[in-house]
Amino acid sequence: MPTATMTSKGQITVPVDVRDDLGLAAGVRVRFIKRSDGAYELRPASLPSDSLKGFFGAWDGPALTVDQMNDDIAEAAAKANR
Repeated sequence: MPTATMTSKGQITVPVDVRDDLGLAAGVRVRFIKRSDGAYELRPASLPSDSLKGFFGAWDGPALTVDQMNDDIAEAAAKANR
């Protein structure tokens, strides 16, 4: 079982095996969830962007350029602000 030592500032280094299992990388926020038995769970506060793959369904059209995506976003924002 992986272990870590807390510094005097309350910081720990999460062992690499745990980081890999949880999908944690530098800059990722984590949540500490208190369970009913008093123990805590450590979980990512947000998911990595690649976890969204397939979330919106498959795209059958041609690839869009960044400019096309920006134009579509601007158009949708303008409609939402009417």
